[in-house]
Amino acid sequence: MTNRIAFQGELGAYSHEACRNARPDMEALPCATFEDAIKAVKNGEADLAMLPVENTTYGRVADIHRLLPQSGLHIIDEAFVRVHINLLAVPGAKLCDIKEAFSHLVLLPQCAGFLEENEIRGRVSPDNARAAREVAEAANPSHAALASELAGEIYGLDVLARHIEDTDNNTTRFLIMSPDAQLERRDGPHGMITSFVFQVRNIPAALYKAMGGFATNGVNMTKLESYMVDGSFTATQFYAEVEGHPDDQALRLALDELGYFTSYLHILGVYPSAQPRHV
Repeated sequence: MTNRIAFQGELGAYSHEACRNARPDMEALPCATFEDAIKAVKNGEADLAMLPVENTTYGRVADIHRLLPQSGLHIIDEAFVRVHINLLAVPGAKLCDIKEAFSHLVLLPQCAGFLEENEIRGRVSPDNARAAREVAEAANPSHAALASELAGEIYGLDVLARHIEDTDNNTTRFLIMSPDAQLERRDGPHGMITSFVFQVRNIPAALYKAMGGFATNGVNMTKLESYMVDGSFTATQFYAEVEGHPDDQALRLALDELGYFTSYLHILGVYPSAQPRHV
């Protein structure tokens, strides 16, 4: 055991914040790509991986659903991070000094109102934590980064303005991945979630029939997303999440019925439903 949890991005990224919040006793291991984070677990450099799957502002994270089925890893938990954007600058700089603010492309529009009000020009950086690091290295008092407070702590930057995002509901959902499945029941106050992927058979109304078992057995499906497999317009795979544990009679019957209409069905994980999804 390494007692490490891998994530994509640099130290101070929101994924790093997710690691610290969900697994505070583990060392966070930064990785350049999602594939590298998965590989770090598979080759033993880390015990777990923290992967973002969706954000309330910009939707699902590209490539993750494609990577999950082929990763060989299992979902054992979910975590949520409220994305608070902060204006970070070198010590001694004042808000009136800031002329340019650097951050990831998806973060800049989320605080457009603040930037316009303070006549600050947004500049694109590949990563918000990298923006914080580079602002610290450049030591230019007219430059700032839009990032987490954690990034400010790591790179020695002052917080000139906190929580400057235009909306107050920007949240990212993460999945915690492990090489070992945890299929036992771990009911929390909000029950369990089962995640799986499947491909329907090439018969008329296959998807409609496949979903029928969940309706007739009273199983609540909280997510159903489709994506192409290997770039083919005719090979479609579905990612789904339902409430319940596979040992529950209702879900067991629904999955049995799903099996009749699918050519491929794989359970990715069974894990407690986290409290933030019920707020």
